[in-house]
Amino acid sequence: MATSVTLNTGAQMPIVGLGTWKSPPGKVTEAVKAAIAAGYRHVDGALVYKNEPEVGEGVESMIKDGVVKREDLFIVSKLWCTFHEKSLVKKGCEQTLSDLKLDYLDLYLVHWPVGFKAGDDLFPTDSEGQFISDNTHFLETWEGMEELVDAGLVKAIGVSNFNKDQIEAILNKPGLKYKPANNQVECHPYLTQEKLISYCHAQGISVTAYSPLGSPDRPWAKPDDPSLLEEPTIKAIAQKYNKTAAQVLIRFHIQRNVIAIPKSITPQRIQENFQVFDFELSEEDMKTILSFNRNWRVCPMQSSKKHKDYPFHTEF
Repeated sequence: MATSVTLNTGAQMPIVGLGTWKSPPGKVTEAVKAAIAAGYRHVDGALVYKNEPEVGEGVESMIKDGVVKREDLFIVSKLWCTFHEKSLVKKGCEQTLSDLKLDYLDLYLVHWPVGFKAGDDLFPTDSEGQFISDNTHFLETWEGMEELVDAGLVKAIGVSNFNKDQIEAILNKPGLKYKPANNQVECHPYLTQEKLISYCHAQGISVTAYSPLGSPDRPWAKPDDPSLLEEPTIKAIAQKYNKTAAQVLIRFHIQRNVIAIPKSITPQRIQENFQVFDFELSEEDMKTILSFNRNWRVCPMQSSKKHKDYPFHTEF
């Protein structure tokens, strides 16, 4: 069973990683250590999660203790929207590297296709509560990303929350130096992303699923929102394989050759989420899980709906 996906750079990206969005600073260092101890070699983070210094402490401590070497790990971070001006891209990346105490990242993603007004406020909003644009275009941001590869600060670059047209714009860009190696998007049985995944894979772009468990701990959850982990059919499938619902949801991505980054700060769950290589879902169960699709998003990024580069107006 493949436990990694080969990127278009030739690098191996572990197919299960630890997600760190919403992991509180006081807990995430221990979560990273527990994950590495459990066998994880891929950690996903971002500047905007405001916990990279603690993620870095976890990584540093496991390297110091001789549990892993830096080159065994696959560390991912993301350029925040306030650093989209080409001249600011390096600054955003260097901030992350300094917080993580690392000298390079394995993969660096443009977090969203939308650029926000530069400055210390990570979420600059206007009087209507909409994020303020910086009037950049992600194609110039991409040139800044390419410079990071040439400077040796990152091994591979990619995108996140980009739709097909936006990826196509990068691929068709005159003078393109490096193709995106990855597109990280929200993906779970309520948002199966079949068309976008199949497009990315056809272009040699790997796909990472964020919120693979449906992000039950999202701050804006409503009581009547659907819950994947409580979905009776998924629980029944899990029982059949003697696995948890979360393990089934993670396995679902693996079998589509999609990288999954479940977030947890609970050591037992961190271990469980990695125990997904000793069973295989039947074709019928995969079809059943795919049939849950209802194009429901955990992260619709409502406050960018009026932004010229808002990614979710199109079908995929």
